[in-house]
Amino acid sequence: MKRTVKFGIFGLGRGGSFYNTVLLNNGEIVAVCDLNEKKLADAKKHLGDNLATYTDFDEFINHEGLEAIFLCNYFHEHAEYAIKALKKNIHVLSECTSNGTMAEGVELVRAAEGSQAIYMLAENYPFMKFNREMRRVYQSGTLGQVLFAEGEYNHPMDYTGLDLQEWRMLHPYAKHWRNHLPRTYYVTHSLAPLMYITESKPIRVTAFAANIPYPKEWAHPFNGDRAAIISCLNDDGSVYRVTGCASFGAHENSYRICGTKGQIENIRGEEKVLLRYNKWDVPENANRTSVYNPEWNDPQARLIDQAGHGGGDFLVIREFFDCIRENRLPMFDVYFATTMASVAILAHRSVLEGGRPYDIPDFRKEEDRKEYENDRLSPFYGKDGSAPTLRTSSHVEDIPTEEDMERYDRAISEIK
Repeated sequence: MKRTVKFGIFGLGRGGSFYNTVLLNNGEIVAVCDLNEKKLADAKKHLGDNLATYTDFDEFINHEGLEAIFLCNYFHEHAEYAIKALKKNIHVLSECTSNGTMAEGVELVRAAEGSQAIYMLAENYPFMKFNREMRRVYQSGTLGQVLFAEGEYNHPMDYTGLDLQEWRMLHPYAKHWRNHLPRTYYVTHSLAPLMYITESKPIRVTAFAANIPYPKEWAHPFNGDRAAIISCLNDDGSVYRVTGCASFGAHENSYRICGTKGQIENIRGEEKVLLRYNKWDVPENANRTSVYNPEWNDPQARLIDQAGHGGGDFLVIREFFDCIRENRLPMFDVYFATTMASVAILAHRSVLEGGRPYDIPDFRKEEDRKEYENDRLSPFYGKDGSAPTLRTSSHVEDIPTEEDMERYDRAISEIK
């Protein structure tokens, strides 16, 4: 039996969906933290009256015996809390993006390097069955060296047949981060699987946005960019083409790895993979073309299949706990995480500047940290209500007026 990890969760909206997965991985949830008292009460109903509940993060991380936390708060606000935990040598699992600004990335890396605790990004898409299979095939060497890879996370929403209750839940006020999210920023679901499969690291980025304004009704994104198409030059000479969270075509996430000898991809909209070799490079006892459903080949396959995001949620928790138990660093460590965040942030600047290339810093190097340690440009409103310092859209015309914001908040308040 693997030893128990004493675990805490910060942010019970997304975090509440992990209760069973944590318990199935022999984690003990000893404390939770959220500003919403109802969510705290619901957590006690699910996890028992002995659960400690907090509304203050500083009190939460001082909970006796707490050894690891899961950050499930707002998308771009993780770094501040990760740093506080790392300074107390508490292991950190962080959802979404590791840092919302370049300066936070520098601060996060410095905190992780000075801590005895482990930092891991909770990126779940690489652990999907077809992505694990693509890593297995690529790492076997039969595809040769990667030359080009594609990753798409495509998540369109219906703004005409809108479920207003769901909209209010996801976009509860005009200044909420989702209403001001640049299309490059939510890049982890498209980029992380490629980095996981090939282990190639982006070193330069350029990007363009596809912009078609939404109908001018109250319930629409303020950003008319439907997608950002991001190109990354990598440290091994290969190139990635990825999207952030895009809104074109049909809902899907798809990936393709092209090597010097062949290629592998998941068939769009399915779990099947398509594996093809050049006719002069077919491995012995292999078919030139294969279409098949990959298997987990894992003793916990039944539990993985029951978890969210194609089993990725279970495997993220398992990997994090195993890293703690075995005192080893995860692949999705602080450098992996801040590299992806840098791609997201600098790709948006490329969009705003007509595709200007940006070099991706390596935060292992002090000279790269120095360049960005005071860079706090952000498209989001601050927790204190301070205005964004970058526009969200590639088009100046998309910037919402005060009247737009007020109309939005009035409409939200009128939803029954």
